[in-house]
Amino acid sequence: MRVFAAGLQSETNTFAPWPTGLKAYEETGIRRGAAVLQGSGPDHETAQLWARLCERDGHEFTPGLFAWAQPSGPTVQSVYEGFRDEILAPLRANGRFDVVLLFLHGAMVATACDDCQADLVRHVREVVGDDAVIGVELDPHCHLGQGLIDAADAVVIMKHYPHDDYLARGEELYEICLAKARGEVTPTAALFDCRMVGFYPTTQEPMISLVERFKAAEREPGVLSVSFAHGFPWGDTPETGSKMLVITDGDAGRAAALAEALGREVYAQRDTLLPRFPGIEAALDEAAATPGRIVLADTADNAGGGAPGDSTALLRAMLARRAERAALGAIWDPVTALACADAGVGATLNVRLGGKCGPASSDPLDVTATVRGIAEDFRQSGLGTSKTRMGLSVWLRIDGVDVVVNSIRTQVFCPDAFTGLGIDLADKRIVAVKSSQHFQGGFAPIADRIIRVATPGAIQMDFAAINYVKKRDLSFFPRVADPLA
Repeated sequence: MRVFAAGLQSETNTFAPWPTGLKAYEETGIRRGAAVLQGSGPDHETAQLWARLCERDGHEFTPGLFAWAQPSGPTVQSVYEGFRDEILAPLRANGRFDVVLLFLHGAMVATACDDCQADLVRHVREVVGDDAVIGVELDPHCHLGQGLIDAADAVVIMKHYPHDDYLARGEELYEICLAKARGEVTPTAALFDCRMVGFYPTTQEPMISLVERFKAAEREPGVLSVSFAHGFPWGDTPETGSKMLVITDGDAGRAAALAEALGREVYAQRDTLLPRFPGIEAALDEAAATPGRIVLADTADNAGGGAPGDSTALLRAMLARRAERAALGAIWDPVTALACADAGVGATLNVRLGGKCGPASSDPLDVTATVRGIAEDFRQSGLGTSKTRMGLSVWLRIDGVDVVVNSIRTQVFCPDAFTGLGIDLADKRIVAVKSSQHFQGGFAPIADRIIRVATPGAIQMDFAAINYVKKRDLSFFPRVADPLA
């Protein structure tokens, strides 16, 4: 059989102050054809996995376009349509394909399209026809609607947050789609709306047990896949929210019943799942009273959710308290990074740091900084084996606090975001990172305690107060106490 694969990913924060243009995709990576079969990162590694599976099974594998951009505002419509048409072109030109595998995010919005995933899959279906099998892998922070379910043959969502299971889910999707193409199964999907908007790290209870429950349900006869769509709260679309997806082998009634049963198990834990983080001052009090190394997460200024990454609120409080043996990273400020790099290691200069992108960025900080380290094209470890670009980056010492300033916007994933610039974390009491959850895998091994902080910023966890306009149903938890009653 002939298998085609492509990928297009961006997580759209519709409340972000600027759109996502072509440069954002070029900055983080556009791979075409065989180029995706080299290198590391979720898109590279997923394409490589599908290529290996096809080789193992004797199928012809053709990779197309793979592109992604750091989360921000809606993608410019012409940019999205250009990528969509580039994905479609080889499907039109290269003859009949039996299977199409798509590595998408699920929360991509364009300036004139609220659901890029469903739109792309519908266009693919028009080209390949009803006989071809279309499979889609999604990030759990997706907007999942019936339009995508109807257009695709199978949709599989990563179960973990942090998303360390993208390869396992990619293999699951491959097996379902190839079995469908061979006529061995009839994937039949059902979607249940949990009527929730939330934030669900799977490294803590009750999500640990719920994920195990989903996996146990997949072991039941006739159940092909179970996925929980966490949803992306900061994307205002008609489909925003948390949903349960079940795929069975030809049994629509079983799929619907199981999706509702599992969805209601999540719903029963809705109050426990609601994030309750301390504010900045309370978090710093907790850190001061706790022995060992404390990792503070600046949850609301996470570039991985579309925030600018230049808020100074947490750093300002740390400096006001004269924090010692402390580090913070990374503040996105290309102007400051360039000026400090030009000054050179050892230079001390006055800088206006951060606070440049709007109200969510807090006010800029006017500080005296000493340049301790410079890296022209700095990279930190990211998801899987990938390296995440941070661009021109500098290590600044500001009143005893070591601060990483970067020029390519990204969240912090791993300690080498600090140590790669020369910052020694071994003696640090406080390490503050701009991330909501993806830092967990890298920093948990070095932390005596992790405190997620309810900082001001563009990714607020007060879900009841999010100003939705396009979301169809505003009767959701926590805005409504019991919307399924």
